[in-house]
Amino acid sequence: MTLTEAKKKIEELRSRIRYHDRKYYVENQPEISDYEYDQLVKRLEQLEAQFPELITPDSPTQRVAGEPLKEFVSVTHRVPMLSLANCYTPEEMIEFDTRVRKNLPGEKIEYVVELKIDGVAVSLEYENGKFKRGATRGDGYTGDDITANLKTIKSLPLVLDTTDPRLMNFEVRGEVFLTKEQFKRINQEKAVANEELFANPRNAAAGSLKLLDPQLTAKRKLDIFIHSLGYIAEPIAATHFDTLKKLQSIGLKISPEITICNTIEKVIATWEYWSKHRDTLPYDIDGLVVKVNNLNQQARLGATMKSPRWAIAFKFSATQATTKLLDIVLQVGRTGAITPVAVLEPVSLAGSTISRATLHNQEEIARKDIRIGDQVIIEKAGEVIPEVVKPIHSVRTGKEKKFVMPDKCPVCGARLWKEPDEVVYRCENISCPAQIKRRLTHFASRAAMDIEGLGEALVEQLVDAGLVRDIADIYTLDLFKLLQLERMGQKSASKLLTAIEQSKHRPISDLIYGLGIRHVGRRAADILAEYFGSIDALSAATVEELRTIPDIGQVVAESIYQTFRTPEMRRLLERLRAAGVQFVAEPKKDVKPSALTGKTFLITGTLQKHTREEAHDIIRRYGGKVATAVGKNVDYLIVGENPGSKLEKAQQLGIKTITEQEFLAMVEQ
Repeated sequence: MTLTEAKKKIEELRSRIRYHDRKYYVENQPEISDYEYDQLVKRLEQLEAQFPELITPDSPTQRVAGEPLKEFVSVTHRVPMLSLANCYTPEEMIEFDTRVRKNLPGEKIEYVVELKIDGVAVSLEYENGKFKRGATRGDGYTGDDITANLKTIKSLPLVLDTTDPRLMNFEVRGEVFLTKEQFKRINQEKAVANEELFANPRNAAAGSLKLLDPQLTAKRKLDIFIHSLGYIAEPIAATHFDTLKKLQSIGLKISPEITICNTIEKVIATWEYWSKHRDTLPYDIDGLVVKVNNLNQQARLGATMKSPRWAIAFKFSATQATTKLLDIVLQVGRTGAITPVAVLEPVSLAGSTISRATLHNQEEIARKDIRIGDQVIIEKAGEVIPEVVKPIHSVRTGKEKKFVMPDKCPVCGARLWKEPDEVVYRCENISCPAQIKRRLTHFASRAAMDIEGLGEALVEQLVDAGLVRDIADIYTLDLFKLLQLERMGQKSASKLLTAIEQSKHRPISDLIYGLGIRHVGRRAADILAEYFGSIDALSAATVEELRTIPDIGQVVAESIYQTFRTPEMRRLLERLRAAGVQFVAEPKKDVKPSALTGKTFLITGTLQKHTREEAHDIIRRYGGKVATAVGKNVDYLIVGENPGSKLEKAQQLGIKTITEQEFLAMVEQ
């Protein structure tokens, strides 16, 4: 290949990769498989290695490049990055609106309401349509140059999709964040490595951006939303909302949840909605940002030395509370992991009454110096069980007791142990009733084998009655055995047996997830099922083979390998096979045309008949597509109870809205 031919091919590959980066990371609408994408990148890497003189800083291969930094250099912001004033109540929000209207007498006021992402503020500079430099907010006037780390964020375009001369040289501001899923993954890896855990996703994101080695930052899988312009020579729109849409059109990622409100009452209603539903988001928010939409009005309102007069952070009520730690008890998980749990004096927090909170492990308790009898601060940040942030040392009486991890399981009395490189203690008895119950509940859950009727209460009964000792025993149940249980009628028993029989034919990805292999979550189970195609092939895989699969790291690979080589797992698999549980993936079939085929659906609000995950499964099963945000590609918006801002946006775009009942009628067709 000549240099000219190589240059042409390299530019073609870069263009295709940038296109698919945008479809996957920005629009959340991937068009090719991960394998096909990886092959494009691999081919580009090969050509650039062959022709190094053609490597450019904006190439997709250069997101992680060069040696680790020795230090961060300072950057002076061309336009100061001011902080926002805060308010916490509807009354304070009304006062803000009053001030705005007083300074713009008689004018029509429209507000843009955006989610206040709990992340790290950054500025991004583009020069000639290419990403030049990025920096932290710092003191608002000077920040740190973190360009190398920002380049690792796949949703941040290195080259903009525009020929508009106004959008070739400018600066934008955004918020870098970690999703809850990625935060959980990072802390799991830190726990395995016996490292101190991050307190929350925001701290994890901030720490990731200040790493001197971009290779490490890339592993954190950060994300970003652009929320405003910093410097631009010439306006690109008359309103803030239209500006954001223009930025989105050239490849910058903006929040999918933006609401336009023409009254302060609508602003408050939006705040009330998100204060109740923020836990449904895949990332943390701590409030809303309310901005005057008209840019001319923004300019006339101006700013103080600290904050703009045209915007305010409308924050949620505190997610922390103070209470007394009455006791520390141990909870046994399905893998034998022992988790200390704080028993608390009941306290109201974020709309619910809290009486228990996780303490993670003994080392965490010792590090925070948490004692039984302490007054403690607890925090709820989207988790079902809140955590204890810290004790209040200043109010100790001397009667508080230090916690000592026992050497025996609180349920079965077996020895507790922990690996030298781990912080988690485990019960060594795989027949421990607590472990069995957790494993059974997990196996029967909707995300796994979906055995309707086999919930926690029934699992407790089955194990306590000695009818079930492991997962395979589920398939030995019959009508006679079930009718021995209290409050179990023939109709309920027959229904359960039907559900158990149907579970034998679930996809093998559900079985892989249901087996409860350490570190193997729902996505990993899907990847493994697609790659191996059968349980037998997966169980025979080596660590080296597992490591070659995208998104399957060393820790996960070793866990899978070791699990399938234990005598217990081998016996379990043979019993499941004998029971008729499906071990081989069914060949993919063409989906028969239906009322859903080729249509794209989006859901807002709470459905009554199905969870959102179940509804998504139904849509895909009948040939439909699932959208994550309102857009012109959406054919139907399914509206449940308490719909969010998606409804108003869908109506503005003329998207057809249907009820859950109408959706189910389409399915029946």
